[in-house]
Amino acid sequence: MTTRWKNRPEGSTWGDWGDDDQKGRMNLLTPERVKAAVAEVKDGRSFCLSLPLDLPGGNAVNPKRHPPQLNPVFVGDDVYFNYVWDTHKPGDMDVSCDEAITLYSQYSTQWDSLCHMGSKFDADGDGVPEPVYYNGFRPGEHVGGTPGDGQLGARALGIENMAETCVQGRGVMVNLHAHFGDERVAIGFDKLMEVFSKDGIEVEEGDMLTLFTGWGDMILSMGGDPDAEKLHNSCAVLDGYDDKLLQWITNSGLSVIVSDNMAVENSHGDGDTQGGRSHLPIHRHCLFRLGVHLGELFNLGELATELRRQNRFRYLLTAPPLRMPGAVGSPVTPIGTI
Repeated sequence: MTTRWKNRPEGSTWGDWGDDDQKGRMNLLTPERVKAAVAEVKDGRSFCLSLPLDLPGGNAVNPKRHPPQLNPVFVGDDVYFNYVWDTHKPGDMDVSCDEAITLYSQYSTQWDSLCHMGSKFDADGDGVPEPVYYNGFRPGEHVGGTPGDGQLGARALGIENMAETCVQGRGVMVNLHAHFGDERVAIGFDKLMEVFSKDGIEVEEGDMLTLFTGWGDMILSMGGDPDAEKLHNSCAVLDGYDDKLLQWITNSGLSVIVSDNMAVENSHGDGDTQGGRSHLPIHRHCLFRLGVHLGELFNLGELATELRRQNRFRYLLTAPPLRMPGAVGSPVTPIGTI
């Protein structure tokens, strides 16, 4: 028994990298795996994998998140923007700008921290499930305050733990859009393996799985005025209620899952999975059980198209989040290099 848990979820990685581990499967990005990822660079071309951070636009796609806002910084009563330095000294020529930004950490291209999603689970062995996060860290004691009291801040499992790993490894591109187009289809294990077989895709331990569905390209085409109904009824999502898919995620040893859509899975789902109901079973399985970070709303279209043209699926992915202590998510400007 650790200081935090007596029981760990079946099939989880709790304790595999130590009682106090806060990095999860990011531990698999060893120097050897980073060198293997660098070896995938053939052309020396890099692709920006971030959407503009003011997209999707508005809050119709996700009502609880809003676009970033630029706010003023002041020097006395003056707005420090196009600010002409007046020091009353001959020849002073400086003009400066500054700003403050109000930013929802998970509005656009972003990473989930391991405390973004927990679960009710009997970690202490008293027979009563209690709210708990990866590796037994708890609300109140380690993350925020008492559930529902509005206190923020992660004293454990914050996104800074992911940032400290540098998040660099071998990306594996799965071009679901090439097989399913804009059709809204739930991708379970069987469908995913069919795509792997057709495209010759292999996933090895430590690889960073990236899923191109076309959703990100659809957002870009809407120019900041998204059609939420169309988006939520378009393009592939992982089927988190497929036990075979969840088991494959466990067995594969992949370090992260990235998608160009919102949530990787169907964010409007609900059903029974692994001993209880869940709205986001991929989130619960990856963040809570396995310590697998999820990346959402990545801009994958250009890179996926070029990799498919070259009949390649592997590349170097570099995608550290902001090193913001205590945050449960973070914007990111990922880079894919081929």
